[in-house]
Amino acid sequence: MGLLELQGVTKEYRRGGHVFNAVDCANLSVEPGDFISIIGRSGSGKSTLLNMSAGLMKPTRGAVFFDGKDIYQLGDREISWFRNEKIGYVPQGQSLLSNFTVLENVCIPWFLFKREGDAEGRAFILLEKVGVGRLAASYPRELSGGEMRRAAIARSLMNNPPLLIADEPTSDLDVETTAEIMNLLSAIAREGTAVLIVTHELDTLSYGNKTYAMDAGNLAPHAA
Repeated sequence: MGLLELQGVTKEYRRGGHVFNAVDCANLSVEPGDFISIIGRSGSGKSTLLNMSAGLMKPTRGAVFFDGKDIYQLGDREISWFRNEKIGYVPQGQSLLSNFTVLENVCIPWFLFKREGDAEGRAFILLEKVGVGRLAASYPRELSGGEMRRAAIARSLMNNPPLLIADEPTSDLDVETTAEIMNLLSAIAREGTAVLIVTHELDTLSYGNKTYAMDAGNLAPHAA
């Protein structure tokens, strides 16, 4: 069994008298060091799949295993700890808190549960790693879109998670910055952290080692 295993995962919604599956019996295996891209049109179920993979949304049917454990069998505090310890999450768009410095933003995951150690020291090392250490004392409003995305990636790595999940990490970036962010994610995967992203941008698929496509909730390997 891989690091992350989705087995027959389905998310069902009811709208009036109509029932539809945003995700329909999806199966996915993610190994350490994988860089997996999921493509598909808006509304195809990609973000729903990510949210179930990250422990944020319980599937209607099926199971999500992480290191062999069914995460949706965990209690509320256990699953909160799982998300904080095991998953680095980069949401779509700007996600930094405006009244915190960049360094303080990166530190946030560390303080959600009691930990010992030098949080600011680790946060600064991560900011240096993603290329924005010089901006540690700045506020989000002073950063470009690419700089904010780098800071968000640093924050997602704060607790050294084995899996990084990113929702459209380059959706609002120019071509040059997109390449920089994708190269950064590739480097993270090469160091052993699995990376799972959803994207609309076909030009970025060459950075990963596996690609899947979603269509009307159905997930399947993508034929290049």
